[in-house]
Amino acid sequence: MHHFIYKDNELYCESVAISDIAREVGTPFYLYSSATLTHHFNTFDKSFGELPHLTCFAVKSCSNLAVLRLFSTLGAGADIVSGGELYRSLKAGIGPRRIIYSGVGKTEEELRYGLVSDILMFNVESEQELERLQQVALEQDLVAPVSFRINPDVDPKTHAYISTGLAKNKFGIPIEQAEKIYLRARNMSHIKILGVSCHIGSQLTEISPFTETLQKVKLFINKLEAHGISIDYLDLGGGLGVRYLDEKPPHPQEYARALKDEMEGLECTLILEPGRVIVSNAGILISRVLYTKQTGTKNFIIVDAAMNDLARPSLYDAHHDILPVKKKAGQPDEESLQIVDVVGPICESGDFLARDRELPAFDQGDLMAVMSSGAYGFTMSSNYNSRPRAAEVLVKDDQFYIIRERENYETLIRDESIPDFLE
Repeated sequence: MHHFIYKDNELYCESVAISDIAREVGTPFYLYSSATLTHHFNTFDKSFGELPHLTCFAVKSCSNLAVLRLFSTLGAGADIVSGGELYRSLKAGIGPRRIIYSGVGKTEEELRYGLVSDILMFNVESEQELERLQQVALEQDLVAPVSFRINPDVDPKTHAYISTGLAKNKFGIPIEQAEKIYLRARNMSHIKILGVSCHIGSQLTEISPFTETLQKVKLFINKLEAHGISIDYLDLGGGLGVRYLDEKPPHPQEYARALKDEMEGLECTLILEPGRVIVSNAGILISRVLYTKQTGTKNFIIVDAAMNDLARPSLYDAHHDILPVKKKAGQPDEESLQIVDVVGPICESGDFLARDRELPAFDQGDLMAVMSSGAYGFTMSSNYNSRPRAAEVLVKDDQFYIIRERENYETLIRDESIPDFLE
C-alpha cells in the first residue's frame, strides 16, 4: 500500500500535488509519504505481535533524520553498520538499547563509540573483531554485549551483489567455525554473549531461504546451550523483498507465520532488521525532462536525475516503474507509448534510469516520477561529476516539509582546501 495516486490525471503524494512541490523545491528530489512509512512499519511490526521481538529498522536503506525520527515514534529500533549511522540514530531519538551494530569492518573508534553509547548488542563478524572489541572494552572498563553473525551457507535466490549468506560471501563467521569462537568468547573478561545473528541477503521473494536458515540456526543454538551458553536474542536480519516489476514477495504476515512455526521451542527475543520492505514503496524520485533525442536507432529521454542520484539501475540493472507526474489529457495511453532509454547527464554510458522501456510520451519540461525509490536511493547517492545531491521532502497529509536541503556548489567544496604552495 502506498499513497502516491492520480487525481484528475495529476500525481499526488497523500493530499499534495507533486507538481506544487517541484515548483517550490526544484528537481530532482526524493519524496517520502509519512502515511506509507507509518503503515508499512506498523504492518510489519504487528505481524510479529505474538512473539517477543524488536523491529530494528535497517538505517542503511534510508537514513534521513526525519524518517528515523518517525520510526522512533512508532517504537522502532535501529540496525546500524557504521559510526555515522549510530550518530544519526541517536540524534533521531532512537534509544541506544534498541540499537544493533552490524557490519563486517567496524573500526576501533566505532567499537568504542558503540560501547560508550550503551547499545544493545554488537553483531561480531570475525575472531579478530572479537579480540579488538575485548581490548576496547577493557580500556573503557565496560562489558561488551555481543552476538556473532553466523554464515549458514543458504542460497537466498537474489541478486549476487545483495546475497550475504553463502559460504563465498564476506559476511559473518562460517557456521562450522562459530562454535569454537563462542566458547572462546565465553572466557573473555569484558565480553558478554547475548545472542546469535544471521542475515542471508536482500530483496528475497521466497520464504524457504528464511526457514532453512532458521532451521540451521536452531540446531546451532542447541549446541551452544549444551555448552551452557544461553541465548537471549536471535537476530534473523532483514531481506524481505518488495515488488519492483513482477516479483511476488510474501506478505509480512506470511513471513511472520513461517518464522513463528520454526521458532517453536526457542526461548529468546527475535530481532528483525527490515529496511527495503518498509521504505522502498514509500519514496519516489522526481525528475524533470531536459531534452528528448532520436538517433535513428534509439529514443532518449534526458532528465536531470542521474546514476549519482539513483544508483540501483546502473548497479543492479534494477527496474523502477516510471510515471508521468501529469498525464496528458485526451491522449489514449496505448497510442502514446514509445520505446525509450531514460538517461541522465552523467558522462557514463551506464548512466540510465531505464533502458528499452515502453513509456508514454514525455516532452521537454515534463515531470517524471521514478517509483519505489525510497530504499537505497538517496543513501547510495554521490557527488560524481560534481553534482550536488538532491533534496529530500516528506509529506504528511496536505503539507510537505523539506527534510534535507538540496546541496549547492558551495557545499561541494566546503571541506576542501588549496595548500599554501599552490597559492
